[in-house]
Amino acid sequence: MSTRTLISPAQLAKPRAKALYRATFALVVGGFTLVFLGPLYWMVSSGFKDAQEVVRTPPTLVPGSFAPENYTRAWEVMDLSTLLFNTLYYAFGALAFQLVLDVAAAYSLSKLRPVFGKAILGGMLVTLMIPATVLVVPQYLTVLDVPVVERNLLNTPWVIWLPAVTNAFNIFLLKRFFDSIPKELLDAAAMDGASPLRILRSIVLPISRPILGVVSIFAVVGVWKDFLWPMLTLPDSTKQTLNVGIYSLSTGVPVNVLIAALAIASVPTLLIFLVFQRNIMSGLTAGGLKG
Repeated sequence: MSTRTLISPAQLAKPRAKALYRATFALVVGGFTLVFLGPLYWMVSSGFKDAQEVVRTPPTLVPGSFAPENYTRAWEVMDLSTLLFNTLYYAFGALAFQLVLDVAAAYSLSKLRPVFGKAILGGMLVTLMIPATVLVVPQYLTVLDVPVVERNLLNTPWVIWLPAVTNAFNIFLLKRFFDSIPKELLDAAAMDGASPLRILRSIVLPISRPILGVVSIFAVVGVWKDFLWPMLTLPDSTKQTLNVGIYSLSTGVPVNVLIAALAIASVPTLLIFLVFQRNIMSGLTAGGLKG
């Protein structure tokens, strides 16, 4: 079977067409690289400049004054070690709750077939159409005085963990993957006497590592990049996340030191993407086709 492309192999064999194709390809790739990596390069390089060079117009492409001590100063002035620990604590706590509760919800909707399961899933997916900022006020009033238990969750980890659990997108991804698991495999385990919980633990979870990896990455990055919600619910400076803490302590800090702090705050999420980019793509496409 021949592969259909925009340019046929016969046309591509011509020297002029091949040169035009390579030039267009290089232009497109170079343009997208500049658009996506340009701001990142500006941020990292500005962290090495002095305060006057950062605000210079036009901006300098290569730092004229190389000052790596800006990053050390940002780490100390912004107390990034405490903010980094707080963010990791919130992120991995949210990850633990999502892996337990979202997996249970997706498995129930996919394999246990509860009454009104489709309506429940549809209601979850409808929430994806609602902008997150619309839900800020009702969520804030809820954590300010939680119904039934009547507790104020402000300045506690629960104010980050509980909203993170209700992630309809992750539940949908997990359910789609669970739907692709052959029913015969689970029926065979049930005939051998395995309970639904044992089937989930011994069969479903081991073969769901790709999608569990994707959900884990989304959970950590979601907490890491969030700004508005932690700013409203964590007013105590000793309990703030990395993004909120840098914003709160930015007053009176030189702009080059502030940019260096932002560059440091971006490193963990960039490393997560670079290390797990293949897992992200494989997990998102897993379960799309049933074999």
